[in-house]
Amino acid sequence: MTTGTTSGKTLSWFVLLLAGVFEIGYALSVNGSHGFTRLNWSLVAVVFFLLTLFSLSVALKGIDVGIGYAVWAGIGAVGAALLGPVFFQETLTPARAFWLAVIIAGVVWLKLADSPALASQPGEVPARP
Repeated sequence: MTTGTTSGKTLSWFVLLLAGVFEIGYALSVNGSHGFTRLNWSLVAVVFFLLTLFSLSVALKGIDVGIGYAVWAGIGAVGAALLGPVFFQETLTPARAFWLAVIIAGVVWLKLADSPALASQPGEVPARP
């Protein structure tokens, strides 16, 4: 369900971005926990897990679930892929970088598709309140 106000949409998108950052933290800390066998990393993973789910649920009050979930997952995937090499000596090949760019482009287009100017295109059936 989407909110009707621009400020409500903006806040929802901000919270979704925050949820994406928490998702990156969750993915990286799960990797660092080595299958939840390292206590400190495991506790951090649980905290990030709760933060990302809570933030996502708040954001979805103002953003359609299909758009919100796709953006959230995209932020998490790209962030983890970009920061994995920084924290865990993983490799980022040119092919991986290309496909991450495709994900980023998709996330940007999803955000643009949710803009108020595009939401009221002629011939489009308005969403129910």
